[in-house]
Amino acid sequence: MRRPVEGEVHVSYGQLYVTDDSGEQPELHESFAGQVSGLCGAAVPGFLWLVTGLHTGRVGFTVEVHDEAPGADPRWEDIVEASYRPASAGAALDLWGGGGSWRLGLAETDYRVRYSAQGMDRAHDLDTRVDEEVVDVYLLQFWPSPPEPDRVVRQTSRQAAYWHRFARELTPPPPPPPSPPRIEAPEEGRP
Repeated sequence: MRRPVEGEVHVSYGQLYVTDDSGEQPELHESFAGQVSGLCGAAVPGFLWLVTGLHTGRVGFTVEVHDEAPGADPRWEDIVEASYRPASAGAALDLWGGGGSWRLGLAETDYRVRYSAQGMDRAHDLDTRVDEEVVDVYLLQFWPSPPEPDRVVRQTSRQAAYWHRFARELTPPPPPPPSPPRIEAPEEGRP
């Protein structure tokens, strides 16, 4: 297991992201459309939108990269999982507005990601805490795995319930257009 991020990060607007080198950031609704989980938006390839309980301030945050699926720790109040594939080797944990960035060292392969949270309700009630103690903590874990639908593993907080409801009420993105039919060239001598 590697821990490319461990400690405290400063969040703004209750969000942070896993991005790639493209510099593109999808909108909130795009990131969660078609999902059942509202804490880790993985609907846009190569991008994760992560929700926190605290609006602005310091949160505890750890990122772990595993070779295989780690067990889900029962101490976490809210846990969700989604599939993720970095669009480039430059995947990083990024804070809102360029407030910080940490390279994750992920390979360009399919991962399962588990996002675990503790203290979301208390942090949300406090709203903004710039210099005070950390109230909510998060764990973001990656391991190689084929893609599968996102899921809610555990939900106990009001905040998680709110965000899951938000995601489920979004209109899923339309399916991709069908491929045009293949037209074969006539053989020599055939009309």
